[in-house]
Amino acid sequence: MRPDKPIDLPRGPGRTTAPALVRSRDLDRIARRVIACEACPRLRRHCRAVARTKRRAFRDQEYWGRPVPGFGDPAARILLVGLAPAAHGGNRTGRAFTGDRSGDFLYAALHRAGLASQPTSVARGDGLALRGAYIAAAARCAPPGNRPTPEELRRCRPYLVAELAALSRLRVVVALGGIAFDAALDVLGAPRPRPRFGHGTVARPGPGKPVLIGCYHPSQQNTFTGRLTAPMLDTVFSTARRLAEEP
Repeated sequence: MRPDKPIDLPRGPGRTTAPALVRSRDLDRIARRVIACEACPRLRRHCRAVARTKRRAFRDQEYWGRPVPGFGDPAARILLVGLAPAAHGGNRTGRAFTGDRSGDFLYAALHRAGLASQPTSVARGDGLALRGAYIAAAARCAPPGNRPTPEELRRCRPYLVAELAALSRLRVVVALGGIAFDAALDVLGAPRPRPRFGHGTVARPGPGKPVLIGCYHPSQQNTFTGRLTAPMLDTVFSTARRLAEEP
């Protein structure tokens, strides 16, 4: 699979005929490939080091310490793309946006939007289920300083390509932050002129491809300062749900 080749996603009646079981198996295969990935030595060293040293609050817990796969509904019409797992969030729990304050903010909004079964996500196996949504990331390993390199993002891109192809009912991609927005454009194929990231930006990469919505990342820096508020996030998900139901 060429990591720099935009995917071609057909749209219309043919996209809804794939059995849910087939979609689930495809996503399970992708998840296994993600978990076993060793493509980026710098990221793997960092994740393992964090898992060994731990944070004091979690010193009695066993850290995941591996690449974090996507999570959600195989029949999703909405895909959320984040930046990367948090060192003591997804890298600890093994699930995206789980066990950290960014996840607290995000899953509460997903629950309000009817896209999550509960407003909290604390650990794998806590009963959380996504409805009509799936969560992935531009990078699957927690990077030092939350900054994966361009080459690391390029190496991770095939997983996002594969997930978009497996999500056969997909209509909307919500990119959480500028890096995720650019990663989604690289996969979907950017229209010209290339859209610039902004909160609430709506880009249409082309016929037969999902609509892309930009959203500020629910990081503590953004939510504590008020750059991203709960009503702002609610508006993004309301728009995503509306666009997901377009014929």
